[in-house]
Amino acid sequence: MTLASATVRSGRHGPPGEPRGERSGRTGRSAGTWFLVLPALIPILVLSVGPLLYGITLAFTDAQSGRTRSTQWVGVLNFQDLLHDGLFWESFRIGLVWALGVTVPQFVLALGLALLLNERLRMRWLARALAIVPWAMPEVVVGIMWRLVYSPDAGILNETIRDLGLGDGRDWLTGLATALPAVIVVGVWAGMPQTTVALLAGLQNTPHELHEAAALDGAGAWRRFRTVTWPALRPVALSITALNFIWNFNSFALVYVLTNGGPGGRTRLPMLFAYEEAFRYGQFGYAAAMGCVMVAVISVILAVYLAGRLRGGEDR
Repeated sequence: MTLASATVRSGRHGPPGEPRGERSGRTGRSAGTWFLVLPALIPILVLSVGPLLYGITLAFTDAQSGRTRSTQWVGVLNFQDLLHDGLFWESFRIGLVWALGVTVPQFVLALGLALLLNERLRMRWLARALAIVPWAMPEVVVGIMWRLVYSPDAGILNETIRDLGLGDGRDWLTGLATALPAVIVVGVWAGMPQTTVALLAGLQNTPHELHEAAALDGAGAWRRFRTVTWPALRPVALSITALNFIWNFNSFALVYVLTNGGPGGRTRLPMLFAYEEAFRYGQFGYAAAMGCVMVAVISVILAVYLAGRLRGGEDR
């Protein structure tokens, strides 16, 4: 048999030394694997990838609501208009302030609560259950509840201020200086439970023997946290912080219920701005372009953040 014929045979039927039965078995296992994956893959393609691709395509058109003529392809015109839209970039700045203002305190407070719930306390199971109550509440319910708390007339916050003799209170959600900080407080309260749960899970996976060994070596509480707890918790903290930033930046329902973007656009997050352009003014193509820009910018920010944190971990 010539070298050419041997090459053809090996190309058709696999390596010469491999039995045909093993090759067919491997092919069957591969087909079976795809068969098992398809039920989970199809919903992702239909409900996530498909709408994403459609939204990207829509960003290059002049799609509007109520139009009688067909949608036209306009190329990058929507993106050019977006570059000169000061209102959008102001909402983007507000979105970054909101996302950072919620994510950072959320993590710090959740870390303290997770460390507390990890201790051997009495009724610890009840404290853990109560800590996740805000997580179980829909964002609309949270927004309505906090609107009542911030109510200028009968809200519990203003009533407490009056009872303590600190003043007559104020309208927290309609004041230009207080609206965004007030909404950030609600975001921290509502989002802290899932961060606490993630960090608590990471703490429970830290071997207790390491803490005992560090204590025997004379390490104090802060040194044990810095040398034992934090290195084990760091991957979880990195992941949950990145996810929280994405979730917070893309917030919609909570701020919509609390302020609807007011007063004067002081709490108009990018998602609210895009929603208004699409469903109030009917500019679907322009709103889709906003969505593409938000995804691209946030992806770059997260890539830089994760690269820096991972590089810092490798250096240590």
